[in-house]
Amino acid sequence: MKIKRILIASFVFALGVNTLFAQKGKPLFPDTPGMVSYTFRKSLAKDPAATLDTLQKLGIKDMEFSSLFGKTAAELRKLLDERGMKCSSFGVQYPDALDKTKEVGENAKTLGAKFVRVAWIPHKGPFTLEMAEKTVADFNKIGKQLKEEFGITFCYHNHGYEFEKHEDGTLMDYIIQKTDPKYVSFEIDLLWTFFPGADPAALIAKYPKRFKLMHMKDLKKGVTGNMSGGTPVENDVALGTGQLDIPAILKAAKKSSIEHYYIEDESPSYATQVPQTMAYLKSLTY
Repeated sequence: MKIKRILIASFVFALGVNTLFAQKGKPLFPDTPGMVSYTFRKSLAKDPAATLDTLQKLGIKDMEFSSLFGKTAAELRKLLDERGMKCSSFGVQYPDALDKTKEVGENAKTLGAKFVRVAWIPHKGPFTLEMAEKTVADFNKIGKQLKEEFGITFCYHNHGYEFEKHEDGTLMDYIIQKTDPKYVSFEIDLLWTFFPGADPAALIAKYPKRFKLMHMKDLKKGVTGNMSGGTPVENDVALGTGQLDIPAILKAAKKSSIEHYYIEDESPSYATQVPQTMAYLKSLTY
């Protein structure tokens, strides 16, 4: 596969460059990150087995799937098991999480996932308090069923629009504070926290026990954010080349309850950017 050759060559080159310039010290991020399936969505849709082979060669062992890519959960689990890989989180659409909770839980369990994640709250126009109130009720319901029937933790992945102002904070604060921590946790997406004007490190520090998962991504320099929850995919750049203070975020994360760190790169340049991101993370020291 052409993408496979590009990825591996890029990884070797980026690792060499970062090793050359890396300063001595304790590694800030010693572990190999996980990967969000959405990064490789096109190749996974064409050939899941070959794509997993490519990821395995890059050292990726931990996956967050947002689709079954035409396979059953059991078939996808078999492909992972054959490669010594795992699925720790399973992403689904809000309506499925709410209306097909049992099916979602069964698929997640089959995949071996400990988390089920929703990344978008269907809405039109600005996100409102009324929307947030319904979201809280739905999330508590979903989370309770997943925990009690399957032993799975439900997580919500922020997407930017939740940072509308509310009282002394934001509607994201409202959702975090009003959901039951026994049943609802969170996945922080770094770009979609920074884009609406929030500080990812500060948000993690404010709620150190609520975040369990992280999407690691960076925003192209010069891009101005807003509350829309959307930006062109070309604005996703390799970690360390954009606007976010990645070391500060990772230092805050190390003091939190975050268990899984996933690379998510939605851009068409992922074949070169993913290896660059991995090498950058490996080069970071205290």
